[in-house]
Amino acid sequence: MIKFKRPTLEDQDWMREKIAQSDLRGCEYSFGNLFIWRNVSDVKVALVEGFLCVTGDSKENEVIYNYPVGSGDDQKVLQLLIEDAKEKGCIPRFRGVLEEQKERLKELFPNNIEVVTNEADWDYIYDVEKLTNLPGKHYHGKRNHIARFKDEDDWGYEVITEDKIEECKKMNQIWCEEYGCGKSESAKLEQCAVEQSFLHFKELGFEGGLLRKAGEVVAFTIGEPLNSDTYVVHIEKAFPQVQGSYPMINQQFVAHNMQQFTYVNREEDIGDEGIRKAKMSYKPSIHLKKYVVTIK
Repeated sequence: MIKFKRPTLEDQDWMREKIAQSDLRGCEYSFGNLFIWRNVSDVKVALVEGFLCVTGDSKENEVIYNYPVGSGDDQKVLQLLIEDAKEKGCIPRFRGVLEEQKERLKELFPNNIEVVTNEADWDYIYDVEKLTNLPGKHYHGKRNHIARFKDEDDWGYEVITEDKIEECKKMNQIWCEEYGCGKSESAKLEQCAVEQSFLHFKELGFEGGLLRKAGEVVAFTIGEPLNSDTYVVHIEKAFPQVQGSYPMINQQFVAHNMQQFTYVNREEDIGDEGIRKAKMSYKPSIHLKKYVVTIK
């Protein structure tokens, strides 16, 4: 049986090394993401034959794994994960499986595999240049909202540094009380991830930006590089009553932090229709399809 453990900051170097070796665009393949969600999603990790293996959100009769990342013989590692599930008396299931990984699993286990997909789990990936400049007719509404945000010369964009985290935490608490945390389970769970992001902001190497209006923080966002050509945004909050705050924090963070990248991954919509509509309005360049694969 594989000895999985809860990831700590001390695991960061080797985990990031293995993730970088696979160089994938799925938001699951991020140490920061795995770390801030580790308690909520029961994330556990292990180094197996040179691969990072991740499990989490498992149920009574199944064990859920991420597809292993690293370099070497993935077939051997996959077989070890299947044996790990069997030793636990469970069905092995892989989530967040990308197209090429799905084909590899079909190649290795052609007669006992079940593949399903749920669009709520697909990542929204955008062209950095387009989100920076918001060109053409499609982004006309976004440019108008940003213009309204700028109508009064009382706004500013700032990089989040340690001395500004308390202000962001205060703004997030107000947002949570007014717009979300008591209304849905997903919002409550996200709040835990936000708290972890602030608590370990420096150690995780996170980057962030905030917007001020009349001196008060009205929006903030947090992210990090994901792979060689893609950045990932983990957290974004804004007061919706401040017109243009959401498109403005989006555009400013891209303009200040992502110019050396081609794409930005803004993660999935978790099946929320409002989130889906907002993410689709930015015209994703890639709607990254992901699968759940069960080995029967």
